[in-house]
Amino acid sequence: MNDNTYDLDTAVRIAHFRFGLIAPVINGTYTEPSQTAYYKRVASEPLSLPDGQVSRYSYKTLEKWVSEYNRGGIDALMPSTRSDKGVSRALNDTAVEEIYRLKETFPRMNATHIYEQLLQGSFITTDVNVCAVQRFIKHNDLKSARNPNLRDRKAFEEASFGIMWQADTCHICHITEDGVSRKVYCIMIIDDHARLITGGGLFYSDNAYNFQKILKSAVSTYGIPSKLLVDNGAPYANSQLSLICVSIGTALIHTKVRDGASKAKIERNFRTLKERWLYTLDLTQIHSLAKFNQMLADYIRQHNITYHSGIKETPFSRYQNTKANARTPISREWLNDCFLNREYRRVNKDATLSIDKVSYDAPMQFIGMKVEIRYLPDAMESAFILYEKERYPIRVTDKNANCYTKRNNLPGIDYTKTGATK
Repeated sequence: MNDNTYDLDTAVRIAHFRFGLIAPVINGTYTEPSQTAYYKRVASEPLSLPDGQVSRYSYKTLEKWVSEYNRGGIDALMPSTRSDKGVSRALNDTAVEEIYRLKETFPRMNATHIYEQLLQGSFITTDVNVCAVQRFIKHNDLKSARNPNLRDRKAFEEASFGIMWQADTCHICHITEDGVSRKVYCIMIIDDHARLITGGGLFYSDNAYNFQKILKSAVSTYGIPSKLLVDNGAPYANSQLSLICVSIGTALIHTKVRDGASKAKIERNFRTLKERWLYTLDLTQIHSLAKFNQMLADYIRQHNITYHSGIKETPFSRYQNTKANARTPISREWLNDCFLNREYRRVNKDATLSIDKVSYDAPMQFIGMKVEIRYLPDAMESAFILYEKERYPIRVTDKNANCYTKRNNLPGIDYTKTGATK
């Protein structure tokens, strides 16, 4: 992991872990008689850290994290220096998937043999200890010879609107626009209690930023959910989404790998969408994604006011009965700031930095410094460096224009004329 990215990735994992512990207090959803009683219950058992280690915390540490979060938001929960330096990394998603595959194919294979298989297949590196594999197998109940994918399931439903949203992406069809046939992905978010579709959109690509736009629209309309249940796909398992969720006070929950049934409500929602809407359309007559999205918006409105047999009423009526429990954003400006992406970059000696292989000019006072950039991927003209709560704009580098730029109050050099002859 290079110098530009490791600080943010590590800090986000730690901040998300800490927020997950204090979220019930932040959201007011704890069931204990007092906040202190909740802290003591959580601190009574060892906790698995983001790097795979197991540790205990004092209940006063959780109190401190709540206080820091209330004062400074997510930034207050992020460590100032890298905390996992010199220790083994946690198992990545690819390694976890391979563990499940091996246990399903060879149920009696032990952790040591699985560890050796992961090394041979380059799913992990030698800095990951065999203990990390042993802990994962133990904590996920994969030690027995039974089917490792067999889960102990019970039907569940949150008590009111806004406690938990479920989100997912589904490839639904192809359409031809401008003579090119393209795959269409549908991103949707539904409320666990009301079955209300709070957000939905169609896109030509399944990426993290497209989901962020749908989530922001949903939060703007219906408020902030206490929990967000998603899978481990790239649009949902990334540092930017973790930062956004902690910033707005939402606990981000990922399902276990290869466990789509844990998001049964959103999966069933996609099935209903296809049966009641998609299969009734003549896709050969749809040649615009914008028009297709208008049609989807009409479907969502109709769905939300249609009788739902699972809840014995319409999603909208159920939402109306319990919507008072939903938290509203502080302000439009606050919400916009929460959804900004973040990157850390070192400013080069020519006062430039790079984001997604594009060069940007930065103020010269930041030369040699590692700075935090906040931006929206589709509005880079508004990107800025955040330093000591002040915003410093950055702009796409124009090397030709820079030929005529005066710096450090010295006479400018017109490089187009150096060495010229007539």
